[in-house]
Amino acid sequence: MAKSTFLYINLVIALFLVLPVLQAKEKTFTVVIDAGHGGKDPGARGTVINEKAINLAVALKLGSLISEKHSDVKVIYTRKTDVFIELDERANIANRNKADLFISIHTNAVKRGSSVSGTETYTLGLARSDENLEVAMRENSAILLEDNYLQKYEGFDPKSSESYIIFEFMQNKHMEQSISLASEVQKCFTSAKRNNRGVRQAGFLVLRKTSMPSILVELGYISNPAEERFMKTKDGQDKLATAIYNAFTKYKWEYDRKRGALSGNASVAPVLQVVDDQESVVTAPPGSEEYIRQKNKRMMDQRLRNPPGSEEYIRQKNKAEEIKTVRQSKSATPEAQMATQVKKGQTVYKIQILTSDKKLSPNSKLFKGYKNVDYFVEKGIYKYTYGETTNFDSIRKMRRQVAKDFKDAFIVAFKDGKKVKY
Repeated sequence: MAKSTFLYINLVIALFLVLPVLQAKEKTFTVVIDAGHGGKDPGARGTVINEKAINLAVALKLGSLISEKHSDVKVIYTRKTDVFIELDERANIANRNKADLFISIHTNAVKRGSSVSGTETYTLGLARSDENLEVAMRENSAILLEDNYLQKYEGFDPKSSESYIIFEFMQNKHMEQSISLASEVQKCFTSAKRNNRGVRQAGFLVLRKTSMPSILVELGYISNPAEERFMKTKDGQDKLATAIYNAFTKYKWEYDRKRGALSGNASVAPVLQVVDDQESVVTAPPGSEEYIRQKNKRMMDQRLRNPPGSEEYIRQKNKAEEIKTVRQSKSATPEAQMATQVKKGQTVYKIQILTSDKKLSPNSKLFKGYKNVDYFVEKGIYKYTYGETTNFDSIRKMRRQVAKDFKDAFIVAFKDGKKVKY
């Protein structure tokens, strides 16, 4: 009896310790991605493509990126095909799933003039300008395709400016987070070389009933032929989706930080690189052979546009040499990375890229695709290093390249296996 009682007590203690961990792993962050319009509602019409098609393509790419890079995030779409979804049902989908975030994706247009371009991100509120009001009126006009819209939306007329007075007092408790995310979206669009038209407020019905931080993104102007061509292409859609993904990642990182849910190594949000070529995006994992090949190609294309011997030509040539150094070190084994045979008492230089309170798998996504990462332990902390050479100039060049993926990377030195100052 005593033995069975002892086993029972141990079992209860084990369950008490393990269950909270299991529950923590099951807890997920839910984001609802809403592709505006669809089905019988084309949205704004372009000359070769309609808004609904652009919205859906970018929404699916965004969701795919989030699912691939954030294992703890559940992605829900209001639509994944060309179907019509009522505006209030889009909000209901987010509420039913107890979403933590709602992102509605749209494409803008103007009636007069085709030179207007750029991105805008909206939060819920009263439009303070005629331009913002016009955007809200156009997006809200989708309800005219719904049955019994007057009863469903309590007499709201999307074409009447008087109807929008209700949004003056509609400042929900999630406004601060919504504006924070909207600001981050616009920053990431700017980094992707898109024209930043700012964060704005307007009365969007699709945001009115959401019970979580919510934004509405206008990707660009389909009424501008150049923007329409850009948003129609796969590269353009990739670039737009990646910019929104980066904003989401930074928002999620801050969300986790405030909850104390970040591991010891997550000092920065792991965003994807959006290159500054006109309509392209790096799709390969940073540090991979394909990633380096793409960067080398872009640099070669750039050098062809600069005369040999010019200042820009020399700068690009030096940059390509740095990349070549990194590529050679990545393809080598840790032993082959040594530039010379290390002698006793000789200093070996490495690049410290991150730290962790636990040992990481060699294939951890925190290494951002870098191979042959080594580590040493100091005061119970795992410190991960990349590269290894006895030549200080070589390690400095390598650090400059690695810092593009690990901005806090720095050089550390070892002598006879022990860390030393240099």
